[in-house]
Amino acid sequence: MAIKSTVFKAELNITDMDRNYYATHHLTLARHPSETDERMMLRLVAFAQHASESLELTRGLCADDEPDIWQMDLTGAIEQWIDLGMPDEKRIKKACGRSAEVWIYAYGARVVDIWFDNIKGQLTRFNHLNVVGIDADTLAELAKMTERTMQLQFTIQDGQTWVSDNTHNVLVEARPLLRMGQVV
Repeated sequence: MAIKSTVFKAELNITDMDRNYYATHHLTLARHPSETDERMMLRLVAFAQHASESLELTRGLCADDEPDIWQMDLTGAIEQWIDLGMPDEKRIKKACGRSAEVWIYAYGARVVDIWFDNIKGQLTRFNHLNVVGIDADTLAELAKMTERTMQLQFTIQDGQTWVSDNTHNVLVEARPLLRMGQVV
């Protein structure tokens, strides 16, 4: 018998002073059995950093042809493609061909630097691709906030993202690796 996904409910109160975006989003997340708390919380961080009324969580790990998060316009064209992890060049090329803007949130401690060093030469041709590395310690702190029902506050200002709940306050350390096709 296959293990089923675990359902989580999250209320995100987002105060993004960099984009003048202030909203509350009620999300239902189906966490795949192979997904860690760290990865699921990173999905919420990525959602908050790009939040809009049309941004959506997708089937994620259950679908090879979809990113973890996307935003489509009214015609169905993909405006933003947001992936987590360290995708191969083929997947990145596909994302860049299908979307106006692509974001990759790479995580995995020192492995991220090795992955990026091996692939960065092929990525600079995509002028709408952005890659950031997320620190393992930050993910560990975010994982402590994981509950089946979460109320999280996101404060984004001057490029910094703070995530808090009733007992935790975490600064998300996102290290830019590639910005608009340029190695940082």
